[in-house]
Amino acid sequence: MRDRAQLAGHAAGAGRVAAARRRAGRRRTAVILLGVLGLVTAAAIAVRPMVDDALKEITLPLRHEDVIRQQSRDKNLDPALIAAVIYRESKFCDVTSRAGAKGLMQILPETAHFIARNSGGTEFEQGDLADPQINISYGSWYLRYLLDRYEGNVVAAVAAYNAGHGRVDRWGGKALTVEDIRFVETADYTRDVIDKRAEYRREYRSELGL
Repeated sequence: MRDRAQLAGHAAGAGRVAAARRRAGRRRTAVILLGVLGLVTAAAIAVRPMVDDALKEITLPLRHEDVIRQQSRDKNLDPALIAAVIYRESKFCDVTSRAGAKGLMQILPETAHFIARNSGGTEFEQGDLADPQINISYGSWYLRYLLDRYEGNVVAAVAAYNAGHGRVDRWGGKALTVEDIRFVETADYTRDVIDKRAEYRREYRSELGL
């Protein structure tokens, strides 16, 4: 009987030791997992700003902000509106459209000649529109001209930038609303510029000097 009791005692002791080892193993595993989780969390926190910046660069890019700030001051324009037009026209890339519009603000050569004549600029050459300073200066002058023509109506000015002021005059002029725009493309363009203007004001306040 004593032998059986001793065996039972040994077995119980061995079971307790095994259980203790299992608990210790679980604790070690938990500690390791918590450590790994902490490292992953720290890495995520460190990387998050870079990911956010990269995503913003893709979805809402901004370049030449110094020129935009300068032109907004010179022309009494909202810098976010200039940025929004550039975004919608070229996404800040120097491109030439099939219609011949050039540069960041997609200015047609005939429009550039009109701007040069009326702004007191020097003789215009088409190659000038590849220069961001000149392109944004011309595009900003034209935006100011359109806003003045339509007495500050941003919808009318933006629609005219896309479709021409002759059409906007026929659609309603200074009283134009988005609902009055008869071209789907121009209505979409105008809505997008107004939406992007709000996004640029929110996301790039310091860069745009707001």
